[in-house]
Amino acid sequence: MRTLLSFIVLLFLIATAASAQSPSPTPPPSSTPTPEDRPTLNRPGSNTGLGSATPTPTPYSAPAAQPAQAEGNGEPPKPSYPDLLPRFDYDSHAGLEMRETDVHKRDKVRLIELNYAGASGDRVPAYLLIPPGGGPFPAIIWGHWLKKGSPLANKDEFLEEAVVLARSGVVSLLIDAPQARHEWVEAKGDAGPMETARQQSEASVHQVTDLRRGIDLLYGRPDVDRKRIAYVGHSWDAHVGAILAGVETRIIAYVLMASGYADEEEAFASKDPQRMAQIKQVGEDNVREYFREYAWDDPVYFLGHTDRESIFLQFASGDPITKEAAQKYLDRFSSKDKKMEFYDAGHALNAAARLDRDRWLQKHLAIKKIDEKELEEIPRLK
Repeated sequence: MRTLLSFIVLLFLIATAASAQSPSPTPPPSSTPTPEDRPTLNRPGSNTGLGSATPTPTPYSAPAAQPAQAEGNGEPPKPSYPDLLPRFDYDSHAGLEMRETDVHKRDKVRLIELNYAGASGDRVPAYLLIPPGGGPFPAIIWGHWLKKGSPLANKDEFLEEAVVLARSGVVSLLIDAPQARHEWVEAKGDAGPMETARQQSEASVHQVTDLRRGIDLLYGRPDVDRKRIAYVGHSWDAHVGAILAGVETRIIAYVLMASGYADEEEAFASKDPQRMAQIKQVGEDNVREYFREYAWDDPVYFLGHTDRESIFLQFASGDPITKEAAQKYLDRFSSKDKKMEFYDAGHALNAAARLDRDRWLQKHLAIKKIDEKELEEIPRLK
């Protein structure tokens, strides 16, 4: 699934929807270690039309893909990891044009409401939480779920959690996904399921770029420790986070919540009669063509390129994902430091999951003691 929510929305053609669901300078490339087996796309100068900077010749070239072998059933070959990487290239020299719209205090924590230039030059609404003191602090970038009808299906989802962690010396950047922004116009029903699916896939690559621009923002702050940056994503933004983990090299740790990570495989392996009927109705060839065209939106291509990140997967017992399937996901992440946990909860997860992930982040980001009582008092997500 593309996450319990995004897979339902994105693959509307397969299954009936279920209810889940001041400019900062960019550092020079040499400041970021690059895994030998994964080309970094943090290089300046790639021209994708983002921002207003004049593109310069890029020193990076993606490695040539190995000759693809046709599948045994005669279908066209699937793309390889190097084939997909250029989709996520962006101009890291383009100005962030950060604009603060409000600043206030939560006790000693400074909460800044702002926006910055994201993919295609649009504005990314965000919160930036700054702890008291001078740093350098570890930092977390947060991606929210998209459950329709939830007042927290936006950057507010993790705000209270981020405030608690800020009191322990953590900078947080919380951004709105494209679907939560005022300019988002959802594809009309009469446009057809394929158009809905394509729109959601385009939103995924949009969000990956906006998150990478968010890391640029954090990198430009002297109070952020560049070697201690993590990502937390829920549902659709966990799906996006798994792709980000295979593209980005500046994040050291990921918490991915309530998602699946092998979309095409799961769609055709499903024994659910309703889903099988939907595939038959739309046409198996059409569905497979969609997955080939938008392969860059299937996390499975990126899981094996997460060697240097630490990965924590959180799952809900109330979701359709079984422990056997979850273990297969975990096995496909190439990280040496990885774990997963199941919680007796619905798609929103629960306080136990929150405490587990913050203890895990505390260890991996070397955060000082966190106030676990305050974490437990955060209202349950609905």
